[in-house]
Parts: sequence; C-alpha cells; structure tokens
Amino acid sequence: QVQLVESGGGLVQAGGSLGLSCAPSLSIFSINTMGWYRQAPGKQRELVATITSGGSTNYADSVKGRFTISRDNAKNTVYLQMNTLKPEDTAVYYCHAILTPTWGSKGSYWGQGTQVTVSS
Repeated sequence: QVQLVESGGGLVQAGGSLGLSCAPSLSIFSINTMGWYRQAPGKQRELVATITSGGSTNYADSVKGRFTISRDNAKNTVYLQMNTLKPEDTAVYYCHAILTPTWGSKGSYWGQGTQVTVSS
C-alpha cells in the first residue's frame, strides 16, 4: 500500500520560516495533482496549496505571498516553503496526491500529517 511520507514541520516563532516535503513510500507510475492541506484544532481540513504535474499552482488566500508550493517530478516530491508564519498557521499539515502506483489503481492518497506550531 502506497503511503505519502511527510517531513519537516515543528515549532517556530511568528515571522519565521519552515519547509515541508512529501514523497510516496513506494514506486509510482504517475502523479497528477499534489498538494497540502491543514487542519487546526476544532476546524475543518482546508486547502493550503496545490500544484499540477505541469506546474500550475493554486493557493488559499490566507497564504498567498507567504507560502510557495513546488515539486520535483523526477523525485515524485512536493514541497511547501512557508515564510512569515503567523500563529493562525498553526495546524496539522497533510500532504495529498492523485497518483497511480506502479502496481495498483489511480487514487487519492493522504499523508499522516505533520504538526506546524507558530508561537506568538
């Protein structure tokens, strides 16, 4: 079973920066859209940013100008660079991808989540 493995995150002061990365745990035939979502305590999961295989990006209004999503197609890896972090960015960040495993069917996959905490 393919899993998305996230790394990065942690604790940072307001105004600081953090980077996240995510890649599949097993061999992949193809990956379409990849993205990051987040869920703060007591709130619904929300979109942060997505990026297509062609490099087109989409951002939540709350992170535009501060966060940058990118991907390395050769490594099947998606990144999220977060700058000028605010306390309201505190959440569990989840990686998501539409992908086709080498041995399997195309589907929607989620990472287990990584905590990002921004102190004021």
